[in-house]
Amino acid sequence: MLRTQLEVLNALDVAKTQWYHFKAIAIAGMGFFTDAYDLFCISMVARLLGRLYYTLPGAEKPGTLPINVAAAVNGAALCGTLLGQLFFGWLGDRMGRKKVYGITLIIMIFSSFASGLTFGKTAKGVMTSLCFFRFWLGFGVGGEYPLSATIMCEYANKKTRGTFIAAVFAMQGMGILAGGIVALLVSATFENKFKPPPFNVDPIASIPREADYIWRIVFMFGAFPAALTYYWRMQMPETARYTALVAKNPRQAAQDMSKVLNVTLDAEEDRVTRYVLSERHQFGLFSREFARRYGIHLLGTTSTWFLLDIAFYSQNLFQKDLYFSVGWIPPSGEMSAIREVYMIARFSTLIALCGTVPGYWFTVAFIDVIGRWWIQMMGFFFMTIFMFAIALPYEHWKTKDHRIGFLILYGLTFFFANFGPNATTFVVPAEIFPARLRSTCHGISAASGKAGAIIGAFGFLYASQEKDPANRGHNYPVGIGKKKSLIVLGVINFLGMLCTFLIPEPMGKSLEELAGEVDIDDAEYDRKVFA
Repeated sequence: MLRTQLEVLNALDVAKTQWYHFKAIAIAGMGFFTDAYDLFCISMVARLLGRLYYTLPGAEKPGTLPINVAAAVNGAALCGTLLGQLFFGWLGDRMGRKKVYGITLIIMIFSSFASGLTFGKTAKGVMTSLCFFRFWLGFGVGGEYPLSATIMCEYANKKTRGTFIAAVFAMQGMGILAGGIVALLVSATFENKFKPPPFNVDPIASIPREADYIWRIVFMFGAFPAALTYYWRMQMPETARYTALVAKNPRQAAQDMSKVLNVTLDAEEDRVTRYVLSERHQFGLFSREFARRYGIHLLGTTSTWFLLDIAFYSQNLFQKDLYFSVGWIPPSGEMSAIREVYMIARFSTLIALCGTVPGYWFTVAFIDVIGRWWIQMMGFFFMTIFMFAIALPYEHWKTKDHRIGFLILYGLTFFFANFGPNATTFVVPAEIFPARLRSTCHGISAASGKAGAIIGAFGFLYASQEKDPANRGHNYPVGIGKKKSLIVLGVINFLGMLCTFLIPEPMGKSLEELAGEVDIDDAEYDRKVFA
């Protein structure tokens, strides 16, 4: 192993914050903006899809998506994301971060646009093709997780590395907010133009044919932010850590970073040659040595992300159902289809603006001050407290006089999810594994999270069904109800606190020190890094 860092890597660690840092944040962050927009905008238009394609002629109530269809539409993107995280995470360590980075963006652009062009003569045909395109959308989205985290991590300096990675991830909050704003503007425009009456006044006129354009426009908008950054993404050089430590080309790494940092750097080819010949730890991902050195940490990153996403995606994907259950939004039969989209988008935007987005940027501000571990522990703790505060007196919050209190508590759960584990579970896996396995391990951790998201999407949808479920006559099993489902989510958040003890604190350490890529004896390495 290298006794000390290569000059080019040390230069990156001690570099002052420069323009290229902000450029990298913008380029990588726009991918996450698109990710969040594409994954969560479905919650804005899910009820509209139910009205358009599942309202029966002469029905007294508007149609809704059958529970199995709703689960498929939500789950298709999540399943694609899980596979994309594993595949592109592995590919990023084999081919290089940059070579794979453009592929994910192309898939996202094409699939976002295609989702809005979904076709079919029947409701089943439309939903099937929508699920197909959203699966591939998720596949591209999945690649963004390990690649964006790894690239930003390997570009950043040691002092503000957490801030830069968290800033990339914070664009997810902006994407969620943008989804609400776009749905709000599009629905308001259509409502002002067509002025449809409520369903209980005229069921046919309340679902105008033009409403079919609303969800298509919302989906297709997600292609534009990604397309805007494609050129700049392709101009980024490969990260020096991949080029020097994985591709074994220190000359190219020195040349690339000399241009970026505006300094002259030594290639140190002789030192890398000795590193290649003498390295004692070229073990594989599934080896006993990897398990000894990194197994506990990988268990920590996968378990915490898994538990976090069960709660986070349950809350995000199905918050519209909670709006109706506590009476924030009138029953569907009292509104037109377009008005319903507007009301859901308005409350979702309010939650994002007051709770979701501030939480992300609080993490950006404090992650290199407080540390990753404490932010994650604090976030899980308060998510547990507020989730139980919502769930235990659930009937209390459903009364008209207490809806504001529900809104505040619900917003606080999102705030501490994002000023907490939703950000740190993304940051930590990019920092604590060796360069040659960094993208792969981040992809595994992220895929574990998406497995939790799938459980949250499918499980909460079924479990939250009440004794009198609004399934419009479909004979589906009744779950444990929303109150008990929220209690379960509170327990899951508590388990996340316990699993946080399995992860280290990377703040203030170089990536090579954290991963053991400097030449110290095994006993000293274990004491310094794994203590």
